[in-house]
Amino acid sequence: MKELILEMEDYASKKNVPIIEKKSIAFIMKYIKDNNVKSILEIGSAIGYSAILMASAKEDVFVTTIERDEERYMECLKNVKRCGMDKKINVVFQDALDVNLSEEVKYDLIFIDAAKAQNTRLFEKYKYFLKPKGAIITDNLKFHGYVEKSDQIESKNLKGLVRKIEEYIEYLKENPEFDTKFYDIGDGLSVSTWKDEK
Repeated sequence: MKELILEMEDYASKKNVPIIEKKSIAFIMKYIKDNNVKSILEIGSAIGYSAILMASAKEDVFVTTIERDEERYMECLKNVKRCGMDKKINVVFQDALDVNLSEEVKYDLIFIDAAKAQNTRLFEKYKYFLKPKGAIITDNLKFHGYVEKSDQIESKNLKGLVRKIEEYIEYLKENPEFDTKFYDIGDGLSVSTWKDEK
């Protein structure tokens, strides 16, 4: 398992695939253990790195992960199989905004790590699948140090993306349904929980 994780880190580095920072995944794995998380929905599999580590946090954890890029989806499937996690991880090949989940399905943890410009839409869509005591964790809220410095960015596309992340942070802060804590860990994380138990 350790060897495969190192291989995945190497692959991600060479192929320029964004994977979660080590401090961030360590925080999430601890959260899974501390809060007895058993069911996880991950939005944005990439090559399966975070899904595999989350599934390995505890024996009774099951992860459903969604990926829209075919090459990354295939790589994710391969990695999940190689580490013997195919009974614990279900990989879905689809755009997360188009996925239709059964309304009966609820998760202890929803992890948003997909197209950053879609964070608010993803949060709005998937909050209905969160258990009463569950949490939604979002990664990359500092976005490599660009967040809160959008006025200094020259690239129009990058500036637009960073502004979307800044808007999402405001959306979380002002959300009437959720309490959100922000953590200066890795590339910036947030943990959102229901204000009133459903």
